[in-house]
Formats: sequence, structure tokens, C-alpha cells
Amino acid sequence: MNNKYDVVVIGSGVVGSSIAYHLSESKKNNILVVDKGFPMSGTSGSTQAWVWVHSKTPSWYGELSMYSAELYPFLERKIGDVEYKRTGGIAPFFNEADREGALRLAEKQAEVGIEVDVLNREEVLEKEPALSQRVAGATFCKLDGNVNPFRLVELYTKAAKKNGAVFSFYNQVVTITKKKDIFQIETDQDTFYSKKVILAGGPWSKDLGKMLGVDIPIKQVRGQILVTEPQAPFLKHTIGGIRQADNGEVLIGYSKEEVGYDKRSTLDIMQETAKMATEFIPSLAKANVVRCFSGIRVMPKDGFPIIGEIPEVRNAYIAAMHSGITLSPLVGTLMTELLEDGETSIDLTRFSMNRFDQMYSWISE
Repeated sequence: MNNKYDVVVIGSGVVGSSIAYHLSESKKNNILVVDKGFPMSGTSGSTQAWVWVHSKTPSWYGELSMYSAELYPFLERKIGDVEYKRTGGIAPFFNEADREGALRLAEKQAEVGIEVDVLNREEVLEKEPALSQRVAGATFCKLDGNVNPFRLVELYTKAAKKNGAVFSFYNQVVTITKKKDIFQIETDQDTFYSKKVILAGGPWSKDLGKMLGVDIPIKQVRGQILVTEPQAPFLKHTIGGIRQADNGEVLIGYSKEEVGYDKRSTLDIMQETAKMATEFIPSLAKANVVRCFSGIRVMPKDGFPIIGEIPEVRNAYIAAMHSGITLSPLVGTLMTELLEDGETSIDLTRFSMNRFDQMYSWISE
């Protein structure tokens, strides 16, 4: 394997593989993607894989998500069928007092072109008869949907390899040092040299940042998911907290726990998740849960994506975000623009690490 590259991407999940693919399209750069594990062994393989737009707030965050969702049909034409389905998304509420907040959400999202409908009880049940009769209403957006994350990462990776990108798995990065204008990246197996480096390690980006002498302002959040036995198709839409897969399984989960890298499933959250599911959809009380899993998500301290250059480390970049599935097509595009052109078609100022100036301090090298 060659040990000299123009760009090294650390992390082969949905964000890292998207960046590698989009960057490889021009065939201008020698690209290496290195990962301590294997694709889908981390966050990208432990998600409900929503492509979710309508409740992302403030509206400028929703707008970013909308732009990315709109890229999915075009992406499929380029890399193949990732089983993207624009089902429309429903976020139900069970208290009429929540309608005012739903109307405010719709009004704010409309300012950036996101059409959100606020439904009454009858309209919700017409769209999804399986929902509880107690539902008071819901917000609905036709832009929302879901994707098969395994197919998505697989096809990003295949397309990037076809364009000449190299992938090295089970090869953990141990140190990153910079000498003059070249990064030296030592792993368990090799030493690589690169002109540019991109941190796309998800929850492990904080550890990678320390190697560059910078504190990446992120935390780890565990999410637990229940999976039922296959059911006859009964859900048409992606519902906040619940969706039905093509094989009939129902995926249920919404938890957010700050427990570090602990990927264990816990009885209390499993029970809470099951209770939520049956309150939303009473018929699920008869379904058997056949498995559960947990994933560790990366969560920037203010909740919004971190995309762009790492301050004070020239030619080092970061892409860290909670909504990697939703944002991956756009993030791959924007990072490619940034690396190849030095500017992006969408202003990334809001997503720069500079916004955390008061939150981190540089570690002396």
C-alpha cells in the first residue's frame, strides 16, 4: 500500500465514506480512508436511518437538512439503489396545547422553503390509521423519509474505490503529527503521510482532535433501538420515533443518554421505549421484540454540525454531526468544494468550530 496521499479521511462511516466518494469524483486527489474498525461497525450501523428535515430547528438548520434530502434522488442515480424512500414524516402530539408550538414551527420553516402541515386528529388518522385514537394532531412534511444505511455506506465505498480511493480497515490511528506542511499519521499497522487530513470519526473525533492538539467540542450520546418481528405492512410514513422497514420489522427508539462509549442496552430504556411505542401505536403491544441494539452518536455541544477547517491547524478539517444520514450527501459535496476550491456553495460560518471559541482551549504541542 502506498503511504503518501493528498487526503487522508479518518473514519469510514456514512460521513467519511461520503466525503471520500464525492472527493474522488474529480480524480484530482490520492485519497485514503482509514478506520479502526469496519464500515457499519460504529454509529452508521446502529441507527434508524431517517432522512429527517421538518423538525430541525432553527430554520437555518432545517434548511441545511432540506438541501441534503433533495440530493438523495440524484445520489442514487450516481451510486446505485440505497433504498431511499421519501415517505413523508409525521411527528404526532397528544395534547391540544402543543398545536400552538406546531403552528410556530410550520411558520418558521416556511421562511426557508420547508413546507410543514399541521394536521388535526382526523387528518393524522387518515394518513396513519394505526396511530392511537388519542392523537391530537401532528406536524407533517413530505420531505422526510428513510434510507438503508448499510446499502448507503456500501455504495459510497464501492463508488469511491472505483474512482481510485483506498480504504484501510481494522487499522486504528494512534498518533497524528504535523511536520511543516505534511501530516504524519501513525496507525496500528502503518505510517501514512498526507497533505490534508479530515476527521470524520464520529464519537471518536474528540480523541482524534487531541492528537492534533485541539479539543473538539463534542460529546457521546447513546441511543437504544428495539426491533420487532416482521409485521404485515401497516405504516406508510416515517414517524418520530418509529418506522417500518421493507422486511416488515418495526424499529423503535428515541433515547439520548450521556454514558460515554457504553453500547450496552439497558432494561429501563427498553421498557420506556416499548411503552412509548404502544402509546403511539396500540397494536404494537401484540408484537414480539426480537432484538435490540445501541449506538453511540456524536453530539456537538450546541447540537449543530461542525463542518469545515479546524482553526489554527492548516489543512486539517472536521465533519462531526448527529444527523449524519440526513446530511451525508450535502456534507460530502461541501467538503469537496472546500478542499478543491477553497470555498463552498453554502456558507459554513454557522457550522465552523470558531463558534466554540469560549468552549475550548488549545493544547500545547
